[in-house]
Amino acid sequence: MTATTKSKKTKPLANIKLSASYDVIVIGTGPGGEGAAMGLSKQGKTVAVIERNRDVGGGCTHYGTIPSKALRHSVSRLVEFTKSGFNLERELGSKVTFQSILGHTERVIKDQVKLRQGFYDRNNCPIYNGSASFVDANTIKVVNNNNEVEYLGAKQIIIATGSRPYRPADVNFSSSRVYDSDTILTLAHQPRSIIVYGAGVIGCEYASIFRGLGLRVDLVNTRDRLLSFLDTEVTDSLSYHFWNSGVVMRNSESYAKIEETEDGVVMHLESGKKMRADCLLFANGRTGNTDSLNLEAIGLTADSRGQLKVNKHYQTCVENIYAVGDVIGYPSLASAAYDQGRIAAKAMISGNNEGELIRDIPTGIYTIPEISSVGKTEQELTEQRVPYEVGRAQFKHLARAQIGGVDIGFLKLLFHRETKKLLGIHCFGERSSEIIHIGQAIMEQKGEGNNIEYFVNTTFNYPTMAEAYRVAALNGLNRLF
Repeated sequence: MTATTKSKKTKPLANIKLSASYDVIVIGTGPGGEGAAMGLSKQGKTVAVIERNRDVGGGCTHYGTIPSKALRHSVSRLVEFTKSGFNLERELGSKVTFQSILGHTERVIKDQVKLRQGFYDRNNCPIYNGSASFVDANTIKVVNNNNEVEYLGAKQIIIATGSRPYRPADVNFSSSRVYDSDTILTLAHQPRSIIVYGAGVIGCEYASIFRGLGLRVDLVNTRDRLLSFLDTEVTDSLSYHFWNSGVVMRNSESYAKIEETEDGVVMHLESGKKMRADCLLFANGRTGNTDSLNLEAIGLTADSRGQLKVNKHYQTCVENIYAVGDVIGYPSLASAAYDQGRIAAKAMISGNNEGELIRDIPTGIYTIPEISSVGKTEQELTEQRVPYEVGRAQFKHLARAQIGGVDIGFLKLLFHRETKKLLGIHCFGERSSEIIHIGQAIMEQKGEGNNIEYFVNTTFNYPTMAEAYRVAALNGLNRLF
């Protein structure tokens, strides 16, 4: 997205007594806000941070990335132990439930908060707890939990307020049977079945988690295939794995109404189908947290999903105000948000003369098994008429995968037939989000350094999952003629 080229300025309001003034105010302490605050403070800028919650970390730490991945880790280990022949319920003397594994998640969140709080403390970034809103382009009003008001001034401001789950008005989220991806962590009862509405990244991840815990899972997908932005072979593999594990997928469907019963919910689909489950997870989209910022006061307007437009330096159409993270939309990744914050900090210091996000951003999707990819898909290369070849390695042929009992999955390398330059890497299976970075490092090399033959000519530890690169490279090179 790009901001309009003509910058807007707003006049400061008189008769406001400031509690303090800073070079920069950062609104939000998620990955984007943290990256910006750390980058600016290390360059000698005075930085204040506003966080509406009690603890730092934003939605990433408290509701999204960290808790869902911690849950996923516990469940995937449970699945591995079960496949290995262990009866955990017999060994533990009790049933493994969603609530029983939340303890690990809560410990991880607590450790993350302590770690991230230390960053702000060591870099002398004061944190103001409360809700932020604009008075003008250089003044922020902060209202804390006791309704006490103070005003902060700054030369520049970064909006890093993140996003929240989209909640349509006709869905009763106050029901004890209806959840979104934030409130699902408060699930107090032990359901036997769940409907997951929305088969994006969050929906697919939670479908994996609940199926791993033994629940009956209905996954309703409003599109015709899962995660259509990924390589088709990868999404086909995920669909097959879901089907094979017992997840019921319903593609190209949308709900007509959601009916609550005494012991669950009934979802009526537009197609006339009905589904019943003990509870519902509504995970169909997210909304930027901009509605309470009083953007009108500075001449900014968010789109229908609460997102802001920025230029390549993350500057909005108001010249001293920048925005990073989920609040600007794509790619909506914690990893990218941190880099966006860091790059925005550099741009603010240098006058927009440097810094830009890398072109090929790796994607990590923590389903069971994991998915990770970077670069072009086969569909994109075919459409662009690029002469490419494919090299594959099946995990079941790797000794390390056999030892660990995680032999489901594959690594796929896409490379140019003539130059042998790496064009795309796609991985399906356990540890995919770690494995992908080996290939990413080579793909980012300039000139002849980016060549699939690197994987043939180097030596990998044995046995390792990284060995898949050598197997896939040999497989691909053998296809050339």
